[in-house]
This record gives sequence, C-alpha cells and structure tokens, in this order.
Amino acid sequence: MTADNTPEKKSNWLSILNSSLRQDLLPILTDLRLAIVMLLAIAVFSITGTVIEQGQSAAFYQSNYPEHPALFGFLTWKFILFTGLDHVYRTWWFLALLVLFGTSLTACTFTRQLPALKAARRWKFYEQPRQFQKLALSAEFDNELLLNNLPEILKKRKYQVFQEDDKTNILYARKGIVGRIGPIIVHIGIVVTLLGSIFGAMTGFIAQEMVPSGETFQVKNIIDAGPFANAQIPKDWSVHVNRFWIDYTASGGIDQFYSAMSVLDAQGKEVKQKTIFVNQPLRYQGVTFYQTDWGISGVKVQINNSPVFQLPMAPLETNGKGRIWGAWIPTKTDLSEGAALLAKDLQGMALIYDAKGKLADTVRTGMSTQVNGVTLKLIDIIGSTGLQIKADPGIPIVYSGFAILMAGVAMSYFSHSQIWALQKEGRLYVGGKTNRAQVAFEKEVLEVLNLLDVSSTSSSASNDKSLSGNI
Repeated sequence: MTADNTPEKKSNWLSILNSSLRQDLLPILTDLRLAIVMLLAIAVFSITGTVIEQGQSAAFYQSNYPEHPALFGFLTWKFILFTGLDHVYRTWWFLALLVLFGTSLTACTFTRQLPALKAARRWKFYEQPRQFQKLALSAEFDNELLLNNLPEILKKRKYQVFQEDDKTNILYARKGIVGRIGPIIVHIGIVVTLLGSIFGAMTGFIAQEMVPSGETFQVKNIIDAGPFANAQIPKDWSVHVNRFWIDYTASGGIDQFYSAMSVLDAQGKEVKQKTIFVNQPLRYQGVTFYQTDWGISGVKVQINNSPVFQLPMAPLETNGKGRIWGAWIPTKTDLSEGAALLAKDLQGMALIYDAKGKLADTVRTGMSTQVNGVTLKLIDIIGSTGLQIKADPGIPIVYSGFAILMAGVAMSYFSHSQIWALQKEGRLYVGGKTNRAQVAFEKEVLEVLNLLDVSSTSSSASNDKSLSGNI
C-alpha cells in the first residue's frame, strides 16, 4: 500500500485542520473569561515574585523559609526551589502563561476587533423610515428643506458626512472612528509588552558584587540569568571603585552611602565616571549598577615602626542585633599572639581586645594604643560597596509597549457616534447612536436638531419674502 500524497489530499487535510482550529480552538482562545483568568494568574505570580526574594542562594531560602513551621502551612524552601518561585519571571510556566495570554489577545484582535473596525468603517444608509424606530434617538420633521442644511451643521461638529450623488435624499455621518481603533492598539500594546518581558527574561541577567574601595572588578557573580544572557555579560570592560563612603546623621545613623565609580575599557582607560547612590545608578552599554549594600572589607594598621599593612575583616554573627566586622591582628612575628579589632561602621572608631579577650582600648583612625606590649596604630578602615548589577534588553520593548497601550487607552475614550437622515414623502427622519458617552451624545443630537429647526425656519422666512417679491 502507498500513501496518497496528492495535492488534492493534502489540501483536504489542511482544510480539515483549518476548520478544526476555527471551530474548536479559536472560541477557547478568544473567550473573555479565559483572558481574565490568565491576567489574574499573571498578576498573582508577579506579586509572588515581588514578595519572595528572587535569585538568592539555597541557604538563604533554607534560613528564611524553614520547613517547621512552614509559612502558610506549605511555603517552605523546598517548595520554593521546586516550583521556581526563587526566579518566577524566568520559569517555563510563567513564560508559557505570557505566550498563551498574548496568543489569546492576538486571536481576539483578528477575530473580533478587526472585523468590528471593518464594519464600523462601512457606510450604512437607512432607506426606510422603519429603520429609525430601532434607534434610541430619532426625530421626524415635515419640512423638505431640512436635509439641505444638515450636512453643514454636522461638518461643523467634526462629523464626516457621506451622501451619494444619485441619492441626495439620504445621509450618513460619523465621527470618532478612532475609538474603534483604540481597543486594537491596546491589544498591540499588551502583546508588545509581553514580548519585551519574554525577551528580557531570556536574555537578561542579575549579578551581585561586594567590592572594596579602590578595587577594579568585572561582573562575575551571576545569581540569575536567562539562557541567552551570555552576550549581555560585559567581557571587554571593567569597573573601578574609586572611593566608597557613608554620610552619617548627627545621631550616628546612616544618611546615605556613595560609590564613585569609573568604567574602564580593555586598555584600562576611563570611558565613563559617576558617583552612584540609592536610586541613582550607573548605566553603561545596557548594564545598570545599583547601590544596594555596604560592608567593611579590611583595616590598615601599623605595629610599632613596621610598614603599614592591610588585613581583611569578616562579618561576625550577632543574632540579628546589628552588624559588626572583626579582624585578628598579630602582635608577634611568629603569629603566636595577637589582638582582635572590631568595627561596626566607617566612622573611624574601633574596639581593641587583647590576647585574653579583655577590652584594651577604643581608638579612632590615626590613633595608637598599647596592646600585648606593642604599639598598635589604626591607619584606616576600608569600606566595600554592595552592588546589584542588572541587564534587561527587553526594557525598551516593554516601555514601547506601555506607551502604545496608553495611546490605545486614550483613543478608546473617543465615542464612535453615527447619525442617519432620510428624506421621504415630504418628511425628514433623523436618528443616531453612539457606543459610549450616551448622555453627551443625546445632548449633541438635540443641539443639532435645534439648529436644524432654526435654519429651517430661517430658510422658510427667506423663501416667503422671495415669493412675495415675485408676486
């Protein structure tokens, strides 16, 4: 047996498939209830991604979302990592939800909005008096001169008037056709926004760096990235932290912390410089550096008349009672004895503990003290800047989609108003309808009818004068 692959057979299968899609799939995709459910789901998962910290380590989630007791009875670190709630916006199910919602909007645009626009742009003349009875607003006049005055009155109110040369007794006028285009533009804006979100999730990345003042670094510590983010990670340029400092209030609290940063090209030449602080990031080639944290990276000290040397400082466990950093400073060349130095900020004050664990002294930058039989001088406490680094190529697309969306919403506020007129058997029938702002439209139609009545009276008086002159 051989398969029948004739063009006629293939055409039949395509026809059947196309018919099946139209009859079964399209009604589901264009269902308003489905769109509302998907939109609510997107909103709920977006809120979840805002509430649950994104892109943290497994240890972070184990510490903040323990199994006993589980938050809300089910929200544990295992549940978060299994479902991908630690990186909601890059999960396959969230991206699939965006694609499905965008597909539903696109299908609705082609099956409902575009046909509605096409129907709205079509001229529709009423040629029978009974057709005016179906309109919410209609009036009847017995003066044949009225239809001649109506087009001019409507044009002054921004209506587009249609009349056929061979049928001067009928008229159709409309305005606000842009209001019919508005919903289509809204759908386009939403779809563009969704595409931007998907593109950003696939190509963007998030990194975190803790950089000591005076150091140069490249972006390495990637905590979350899309499958195609490698092209966005900077490789031919680096960043130098010229200086990090903190401004304190009179009471000793932190007022603001700053990082003076320079972008260096592959040859080490400065190509951009900016001092960043909270809500004032550095942007370069699509990568944004945010000031998010700070720390103490090291301390410079001098023992007796030795050269100045720098030692690292590490954060100490305080059980949530503030932040403090410590360093062990050797006071003997064989490292058999030393002193502990503790600091809690960059205001230049430190606590010195001797080898027995007793508080030896409190010193500030530039001061010396005696500990373990040696002179220890505090030269400087070196701060480090905590940076969050992001790249999201989808942001321009998202902003463009949002702008299109806002334009579509503004266009949707325009009322699509239509007015018909028919002159037949010595009588004039006028009626109209609109899709929104019904009260304003009724007022406008009444004003048009009043002007029509006035112009008719004026025309009648002019004709009477002309007739009497002829007599």
